Amino acid sequence: MQGSANLNVMIKAARKAGRSLVKDFGEVENLQVSAKGPGDFVSKADRQAEEIIREELTEARPNYGWLGEESEPVEGKDPTRRWIVDPLDGTTNFLHGMPHWAVSIALEHKGEIVSGVVYDPTKDELFYAEKGTGAWLDGRTRLRVSGRTTMIETVYATGLPWGGGKYLPAALKDMGRLLPVCAGVRRWGAASLDLAYVAAGRYDGYWERGLKPWDMAAGILIVREAGGFVEPIRPAQTLLEDGQLICGSGTIFDKFARIIRDAD
Repeated sequence: MQGSANLNVMIKAARKAGRSLVKDFGEVENLQVSAKGPGDFVSKADRQAEEIIREELTEARPNYGWLGEESEPVEGKDPTRRWIVDPLDGTTNFLHGMPHWAVSIALEHKGEIVSGVVYDPTKDELFYAEKGTGAWLDGRTRLRVSGRTTMIETVYATGLPWGGGKYLPAALKDMGRLLPVCAGVRRWGAASLDLAYVAAGRYDGYWERGLKPWDMAAGILIVREAGGFVEPIRPAQTLLEDGQLICGSGTIFDKFARIIRDAD
């Protein structure tokens, strides 16, 4: 699919940052045995990737605002548009040498996500969408959410709080209600890819609490453009502000959402 000028800039930035991260990722295993450890190295790789993205986007659209994981937010001269960026979603996976992490870039216009890119450099998979034009994988494959209708055949993704975080009790309640009625739940540690996989029909649904805007902004649009539903876990909440998300295909969303919301 031929994208807009903004989307092409986003894709270029994501790929460029991805190349930098892949190069650094190749060094992580060697650092595991060092005295200092890989933590500082990965932080530098993360910041460098954000700087690459910021330079590319700012050069193309200097008036847009900015919200990124690794830097302070910036209000642009154009107050209606801002980039929302996670340069390395799945940092823990990266740190442990696991090839499941992504670059996520979204464009917000007047409070609505209008373009989104999620790039998985290790698998060279590029998921993207623009409002009203569908969701795509690598520009050739139109993404569609799963059409499964039987709960016991469905597979879901979630995120579990690390270090006994405050959402752990709720997550355990969710799992206790969902696992007996589905085919499985996966915890792969990269929210943007969880959302992209729902859009691709690989997962039937995904939910998580405690997300940040940069974790989910691009993925929200990609799921919706692939025909899926995305809502706050509690209907009165706001997705980007409250960070509690549930999504899935239309064929099972109501059943899935009822299970999670009853446990909440």
